[in-house]
Order: sequence, then structure tokens, then C-alpha cells
Amino acid sequence: MLLQQLVNGLTLGAVYTLVALSFSLVMGILSVLNIAIGELFMLGGYLGFAVIARELPLPLAMAVAMIGACAVSVVIQKIAYEPLRDAPLITPMLSTLGFSIILQNIVTNVWGSDPLQLPSEMFDADFMVGPVRIGVMQIVVIGVTVALVGAVAYLVQRTPAGRALRAIAENRDVARLLGVSVSKTTFLAFAISGLLAGAAGVLISLHYAAITPYIGVDIGLKAIAVMVIGGATRVWGALLAGPLIGIAEVLTIAYGGSQIRDLVVYGLMILILLLRPQGLLGGARSDVGQRV
Repeated sequence: MLLQQLVNGLTLGAVYTLVALSFSLVMGILSVLNIAIGELFMLGGYLGFAVIARELPLPLAMAVAMIGACAVSVVIQKIAYEPLRDAPLITPMLSTLGFSIILQNIVTNVWGSDPLQLPSEMFDADFMVGPVRIGVMQIVVIGVTVALVGAVAYLVQRTPAGRALRAIAENRDVARLLGVSVSKTTFLAFAISGLLAGAAGVLISLHYAAITPYIGVDIGLKAIAVMVIGGATRVWGALLAGPLIGIAEVLTIAYGGSQIRDLVVYGLMILILLLRPQGLLGGARSDVGQRV
């Protein structure tokens, strides 16, 4: 049924939104593509799984995953970005790629390469809204996403730290002259990015009831597609593009088969970029500096 697939697509799109927002915070503010975010997302999923497998409460799993991914993100910032921030943009990007491979190998050695399954009884609770079956875990995924996006929106738009982020995004040199600490602001961007990626990792575990060491590559690439479709320099473009990609993928699987889902998703990305190269929410080329 179409309505059921739309609900499923919104759930998946919520996860894509969080991961894409994690990419966009660093890309939009610092103009750096942190490739390791996909593996931070995967690491968050495993940390959350480790807590849930011990029958501890879900909020604790979220907290452990977010703090763990945030801590690793800060390490990446200190080692892979900070010493290289004045180098050509490709240099820190390749450095984060190296970190992503390291993280994937660490997780594979700790938890193994086989998929880990969450307890099936966690996903038994659901209810009907008319003809649509909604699982409690779907509500958790969407509800947590809305709460986190709202918190990030408040921080970026209403706090001094958020004003510093927006100032760096607008013009780093001018912001520095006005007294904004570039190093502290960079630290904040990476920290928030890690928190969001860690939370998304737990949510995708709840969505699929499983986690593998390679999910970061697949979801990471989809999240980059979401970021590009929404507007690579527009942090909030993910709010529009995430549900769009999630619904497109679920509908493709339901009515066309899973073998063509990537064709549809990335084909949609190419189509949108051909029609609107700056993305759905991107401005004109002269507006490229206004990222937040």
C-alpha cells in the first residue's frame, strides 16, 4: 500500500537527514567533505548495539553512541583537519578517508564482519492508523530525528556559538578579525557532526534491526547524495532532500525491486543537478558563501 510505503520512506529518510546534516555542518561551514562521517555513523550503530544487547535502556544506547562518535570526530578534527586546514581542500578530505578505513577495520576486528541482529522482540510493538501499520520503533526514529534537528536549529540560529558558526561559514577571515575563534568553532562543528552521526547509527540499527561494518559506506554515499540534492553549501537542504530520497528508495524497492534502488536514487541526484546544479535550496553562484 502506498501510504504504508510513504511511512517507511519517511523513517528511512529521517536517518538520511541526520547523516546528511552531519556532512553539511562540516561541508557548509568549513568547505571540507569529511568522508569519515559514514564510519562515525557505523561506529555509533555498533556502540548502541553493544548497549542494547545488554538489555540496557535505549536512551543510554543513544547517549553512548553519540558521545563515542563525538569523541572520535573530535580526534579526526585534531589530527586529520586542524594541521591541514590551510592545505588544498583535497588534502584533509583524503586524510578523513584514511580515518574512515581505520575505523572500519577497528570495528571489523572488534565485532567481526558478519551482520549483528538486534532482538526481534524489540520490534513487535506496533499499532494501526487506518490502513497503515506504524511500529513503535518507527516513531522513535522519526521523533528522535525531529528532536535533534530542532536542537541543532536552535543552536545554530539562537546561540552565540551558532552565530560563530554562521560567521565562519560567511567569511572565515572577517570572522577572525571580529574576534571569532576559528579553532573553537571548528571543534564545535566536528563535535556536533559526530553527535548527529552517532545518533543516526543507532536509529538505522532500529530501522533495519541489524548492523554491519560496511553500512557506513552505503548510507554515507546516500547521505552525500542527500546533501548534494539539498544544496551542498546549505545546511538545511538535508531536511528536504532526506525524506525525498528515503521515499524514492522505499517506493523503488516496493514497486520496482531492490536491484534498481541505487539506480533510481543516484539517477535522481544526477537529474536534479542537471536541472539545478546548486541543489534544491542552493542559491545563485554569488550566494555560495551563505551556507547556514
